[in-house]
Amino acid sequence: MSSVALADPTADPLSRPWWDALAERRVLVQQCPACGRRRFPRLPSCPYCATEGGDDVEVPGTGTVYSFVRVHRALTPATVDEVPYCIATVDLDGGARVFARVEPPESVAIGLAVRPVFVDHDGWTELRFAPA
Repeated sequence: MSSVALADPTADPLSRPWWDALAERRVLVQQCPACGRRRFPRLPSCPYCATEGGDDVEVPGTGTVYSFVRVHRALTPATVDEVPYCIATVDLDGGARVFARVEPPESVAIGLAVRPVFVDHDGWTELRFAPA
């Protein structure tokens, strides 16, 4: 896996459980206490039924590629060694949809089953995916 210097994410009270779980090699999504729908990112209220709050639930982290973009041209000099790379929309098996890098980029296709890959950076952990 490549390891370009990424901007460190800034955790806030809503995102802190997500980042803490990734550091523990777990994937969390938020579930509405009223309608039961699962979502990512964590929000103060449900975007589907407007109920306040939500419960964190752990999901396996496996999923299916819904859509993707394969990048062949570096956007900045810092990412020249990173191309090509692929960012995908992944429908998680436990509910919710996330965006993340999938490696290797040439393996990505719509409908591809993926598994989580946890990449440690200085002070934070990134969720990526690989073919299952």
